[in-house]
Amino acid sequence: MNWELVKKYFKPEEFKCPCCGKCDMLPEFILKLYKAREISNVPFIINSGFRCRKHNTQIRGAFNSYHLKGEACDIKCEDPYTRYQIIMGAIKSDIYGIIIYKNFIHLDNRKERLLLVKIY
Repeated sequence: MNWELVKKYFKPEEFKCPCCGKCDMLPEFILKLYKAREISNVPFIINSGFRCRKHNTQIRGAFNSYHLKGEACDIKCEDPYTRYQIIMGAIKSDIYGIIIYKNFIHLDNRKERLLLVKIY
């Protein structure tokens, strides 16, 4: 990934696995994320980006998580305005995987549309 293209909003450190430091994000996904950030006009605070298998297992992530392929991120989100802006930016940027949690939004690079709300 050429991070120079997206440095206005993102740094590789934000997407590194906290377990091993690997940051194998798919460039196509990062470019979509950049476009979503540009459209939404709110900060994207990345809680989770790339995950190695060990870390994904430790946090009980999905076995086939998009995080394992560098095609997902979780963005901190605690207020309705920011949540709306992130979701609209993602939709307009052709990010099809959107899962809304209480304190963050998961975005991923799946090929079919999914909008799911999981507020616990």
